[in-house]
Order: sequence, then structure tokens, then C-alpha cells
Amino acid sequence: MSIGNSPEDDRPSTPEDDRPSIGRALRQARIDAGLTVEEVSSSTRVRVPIVHAIEEDDFSRCGGDVYARGHVRTLARAVGLDPAVLVGQYDAEHGGRPTPTPAAPLFEAERIRPERRRPNWTAAMVAAIVAVIGFVGFTLFSRDDGGSGSKHVAEAAPSPKPSLSAKPKPTVAPPVASESAIAAVPQDKVTVKLTAIDDKSWISAKAQDGKLLFDGLLLKGDSKTFQDDERLDLILGNAGAIELFVNGKKVEDEFAPGQVERLSYSKGDPQDG
Repeated sequence: MSIGNSPEDDRPSTPEDDRPSIGRALRQARIDAGLTVEEVSSSTRVRVPIVHAIEEDDFSRCGGDVYARGHVRTLARAVGLDPAVLVGQYDAEHGGRPTPTPAAPLFEAERIRPERRRPNWTAAMVAAIVAVIGFVGFTLFSRDDGGSGSKHVAEAAPSPKPSLSAKPKPTVAPPVASESAIAAVPQDKVTVKLTAIDDKSWISAKAQDGKLLFDGLLLKGDSKTFQDDERLDLILGNAGAIELFVNGKKVEDEFAPGQVERLSYSKGDPQDG
């Protein structure tokens, strides 16, 4: 029996066995391209310690095969190597390409996960209110029962007969509202009251300083009252439909239906402008 090399040692080497490791290939290509580790890191967004580790064939800093394959692909492109060749070499040396996680089981698990119910504060509040109302009602009912005897006795007592000598008090009729109530207006201001009697009318009212007090439609039956310290300027779009009181006095001017009137009033007797 001869002692020598085993048959496995006599096998011819393949090109794959002669190729450099991934780290050495990336490092040599970077040097040939005249790039520093910092420049590669800046262009690829891969941190400097990870670039150093990969060039030494240490992939533990990558965080897993998926990230390691991505870093190898990115660095290969940065230094001018074929990314597919180096990624294939990585897969051959690390058990092949990682199997993607199927999405269906995750989706099913997420779908059947019971939803956490939130406390129903509305129902709790309603129940508390009902309990309070019930307690108050029970308390009032108990008080009524306790005082019912005296109440019945009081009702059973005969009412005193009215004295024949007593004279009924005269009934005083309530005062009838009149236009005199309208006259109760401040004497130091100008007050104008507009009422749409026969039809609607567009009106505009401004104070002395030009401030717009109202600009719109006054419907039939509606009233508007305006006040100012010095003067009120009015525009009546359908003057014939308006009943006008100035400083508590009715303006007797007859305006025709559809007539547009521009009026100004100040303190004192109504004088149309």
C-alpha cells in the first residue's frame, strides 16, 4: 500500500477556486479605481466600518444575508465590478439566495387577530345618569309618601266661607299698548324703526361715520331698528311698503310702491333729507 496524495488532491482546480474572495476583489478594484474607503462610503451610503469589514470578508456587520447581498451589490457598482458575479459568489458561499417570506400567512394572521375593544364611555355615562335620576326619583317619592297624611288632612279641612260683607276688589284692565310706547326712545340719539307692512323691501342703513348697519331684504311683517349718536342715512328700495318711525314719531310721508328713497335723520323731529 503506497502512501501518497489522496485522489481528491489530484483533482484539477476550477476557475471558481482560483478567483479571489469577495472582499479582496472589492478592495483591489477600489484601489485600482483610485478611491478611498471614505469616498466609497460617501457615494454608496454604506458606513466606513462596514466597508472595511466587507473588504476583509466579514459580513457579520451587515445585519443578515439580505443586507449583505445589497451592500455587495452597491459596492461592486461603485468600484466598477459586475454586481451579479459577486452576489452569485456570495450566494454560493453562504447557502444560496435567501428564500423570501410568503406574505399570505402574515396577512391571514393579521386579519384574524382580534381587535382590541375600547371602553364604551358613552354607555357608562348613560348608565350613571339613569342611576342618578332613579335615586332622585326614589328620594322624592319617599318624601311624598311621608308627607301624604298631613297633606290629606289639610285638604279635608273645610274652607272658610266668604264673608258677605266683603266687597270684591275691582278688576283693573291691563294697559293697552299704543304708539306712545314707541316714543320712549333716548333723546340724545337718533332712532329709526322700519317695518315692512304691505310687501318686502330692500333697505340700507348707515351711521354718521359711514359704518354699514344693515344692507339686505326686509320681508313683509319684519322690523328693523337702528340708532346712532348723530345721524342715520337710509335707502329704501320699495319705500311704499315701509312704515317709518323716527325718534318715536311716525313719518306721514306717502311713498309710492316701488319708489326708491334716500333719507337722512338726526336728533329732534323727523326731517327727511
